[in-house]
Amino acid sequence: MRATAQGHIIQLDGIRFIAIALVLIDHLFVAVNVIPFGALGVTIFFVLSGFLISRILLKSKKKTYGTPDGFKKYLRKFLIRRTIRIFPVYYLTIFLLYVFNVPPVRDKLAWLALYGTNIYMAYHKTWMGSVDHLWSLAVEEQVYLFFPFLIFFIPKRNLVPVLGMMGILSLAFRFVYFLMRKDFTSDDWIVTYVSTPACLDSFALGGFMAWIQLYKNDFFIKLFNKSGPVLIGLLAWVLLQYWAKTFENRFNFAFVVLDRTVSSAFGFFLIGRAVMGYNGLMAAFLENSVSIYLGKISYGLYLYHNFVYNHFHSGPTHPTVRLFNKIYQYIPDLRGSVTFEALIVIALTIAAASISWHFFEKPINAIKDKYAN
Repeated sequence: MRATAQGHIIQLDGIRFIAIALVLIDHLFVAVNVIPFGALGVTIFFVLSGFLISRILLKSKKKTYGTPDGFKKYLRKFLIRRTIRIFPVYYLTIFLLYVFNVPPVRDKLAWLALYGTNIYMAYHKTWMGSVDHLWSLAVEEQVYLFFPFLIFFIPKRNLVPVLGMMGILSLAFRFVYFLMRKDFTSDDWIVTYVSTPACLDSFALGGFMAWIQLYKNDFFIKLFNKSGPVLIGLLAWVLLQYWAKTFENRFNFAFVVLDRTVSSAFGFFLIGRAVMGYNGLMAAFLENSVSIYLGKISYGLYLYHNFVYNHFHSGPTHPTVRLFNKIYQYIPDLRGSVTFEALIVIALTIAAASISWHFFEKPINAIKDKYAN
């Protein structure tokens, strides 16, 4: 495992960069892209979150279980660290969107403030405009509400069966919901995509990875010491996408029911191999200073990108659209170039995320580090 003295696994920043890159590619090339790269990127984030939070919680449990006020210390430490890392920049963003009256923030403020956007979307079977992407952050926060209890109170020997059952029930949720709808539509798909129960197989696999690393390390090394399983996982995902395209209805069994599980399995091996440490070209890519930096600011990249520009919701008065039009006045041949617009949006998003990281998130994270032990 290639890690810093503080235990930070170096190549995981590169994995974060891959995940956010997939999301950006999907959203910025939505007019021409037909492959669900964004869904894959989000799923990789979910598996990674499941691994990291389970690893943190299992280590914390070892220190606090059976001690006076052990659960209280364990839970307080976890919640403080998560709160410091996630809440400040999230609520600052919501505040700014409210001040500038970006739709639909004022109308849906309570859902946004309570991390309930995915619940709203699933209940109403609709997206939420420029704040669509915040559904995944809502899922993460909802998982954080019960995972600490799961890890602390379930005995170590029983945790893997419980995680396995959680994954099976998640797959079953999507399957049963799919069967219940005779003509499955994009509105139905929203329910099976953004509902927290529909995402739990990803977190379960991440939790299983943490468990075997801490308690069955020999097996962990054997499982992730080679890159072959990563390539098999990628091939399985590619074949699934090909199969999904053979159905007349885009929202078919392969896409609705199986995609997240297969994507999670790929993410499982991709991340596990990075924990062990890739070699060669993959190591050079993941440990490149650019990949590491963009991985570190990936939270900001994800949070801000839809506000910098959204293909469906950025109207003619949006600052980025106005910038495009200004450029087209001088270079009209660039008008209509999806690639040019994507590059501009990426540059602006990186700038916004960098400012946020250096002047807001990083100083606050220094407070979080006080609770590392």
